[in-house]
Amino acid sequence: MYGILGALLLASFVAVIVGGGEVSAGDPAPGNPARGLELLLTKAYLPADFDQEVFDALWTTWEEPLRSRARDVSPADRRRMAMERYGLTPHPDDASRSLQYVVDAAGRWTMSCLACHQGQVEGRPLPGVPNADYALETLTEEVRQVKVARKKPLGHMDIGSLLLPLGTTDGTTNAVIFGVALMRHRDADLNIIPATPQLFYPHHDMDAPAWWHYRRRTQIYADAFAPKGHRMLMQFLLVKENGPEQFAEWEDDYRHVEAWLESIEPPAWPWGVDAALVARGRILYAAHCTACHGAPARDPTVADGYPELVIPIDEIGTDRARFAALSADQRRSLPASWFGRGVPPPAAGSESPTGYVAPPLDGIWASAPYLHNGSVPTLWHLLRPAARPAVWHRGPTAGYDRERVGLAVESLPALPAGPLPAVERRRHFDTSRPGKSAAGHDFPDVLDEDGKAAVLEYLKTL
Repeated sequence: MYGILGALLLASFVAVIVGGGEVSAGDPAPGNPARGLELLLTKAYLPADFDQEVFDALWTTWEEPLRSRARDVSPADRRRMAMERYGLTPHPDDASRSLQYVVDAAGRWTMSCLACHQGQVEGRPLPGVPNADYALETLTEEVRQVKVARKKPLGHMDIGSLLLPLGTTDGTTNAVIFGVALMRHRDADLNIIPATPQLFYPHHDMDAPAWWHYRRRTQIYADAFAPKGHRMLMQFLLVKENGPEQFAEWEDDYRHVEAWLESIEPPAWPWGVDAALVARGRILYAAHCTACHGAPARDPTVADGYPELVIPIDEIGTDRARFAALSADQRRSLPASWFGRGVPPPAAGSESPTGYVAPPLDGIWASAPYLHNGSVPTLWHLLRPAARPAVWHRGPTAGYDRERVGLAVESLPALPAGPLPAVERRRHFDTSRPGKSAAGHDFPDVLDEDGKAAVLEYLKTL
């Protein structure tokens, strides 16, 4: 079966999987990268979200005229329409299934880590690229409608999403708060404990990070409050069905998963560049960007180095919602639990960080949108703070803007007048909403327009 996985994410995954034996003793994660990918694609660690019958009936909840178009096409075309609507990537071996969900022999669909962390660029899946198209809130809402109509039992996502938003804009996720809410009901050994339900959490949409950065980090999350490790990757399995025994049983699986993350290389820009502009941009990048973001790993002209600096929030000036969302106790509880055992302790001050960590920029061309909350659609806009759109809109599957380097979007001065259907509202990124500001990171304004164009050209090569 695993012989087909070399083509699973098209040609993009071949380099990752070829020769996928045990990593050497000097590698950071003792596991088999190919096995880690296989587990993510084939093994369910959570209860199923829905079954094939529900997925095939989702079109019945759609707005007109889309519903009528779906009614009049073949089942295969309806499935293709559903994949596009929800930001799912069809499995190359079976277009009725998705790369982001494990689908078993009985047709049960279970979300995997790839739901948020496996997207596409111009229709091409790339290993570890964030899923900027994922419409999780819309999918869950419409799954719930079908289940109610067909008198099927509701699952943990159907019920949990009534209490906690999953992502108010397509392509973003409230995953950090999921972890906080789940950990509230566990002790340090992951036993379920009685706890008064908390009805309000400070919601903040986040842009999923590019997984090829994992190998260069020692701490994870936007504010770097937790040390990385294979156990930390397991925290989102904290549904009531999974107790300490399941986590112990699956620990070796996640050693393999972490080995796969460590093996992912940043994708190379597949189109041409202006060599003279790149050369000028390299000089400007070294002068203005390297101190925070580090030297790019792929550039052979500079020494590799990544400082993993946390930049003070007042200095960077970006949205503060994520920064203010977690208490010191919440930051402390995760590393102090089973998830944090066996790894180096958190960095000094991690319980009360001062701001956000400056990420590496390798493969940045593929990881749009930008900033920690995904509020900036292209690198062109990132380099021009005053030109960032107040509202930007995209279709069900975001196209790619090669010139501006990022998502192909329509810029708007404000949301369209009148009430928007929920599915359409989530396709609009409104930077005036709490937690969604596109302000800050105005450091590029030290450059003139020619300098910004040169840096943009150089960023394509990282």
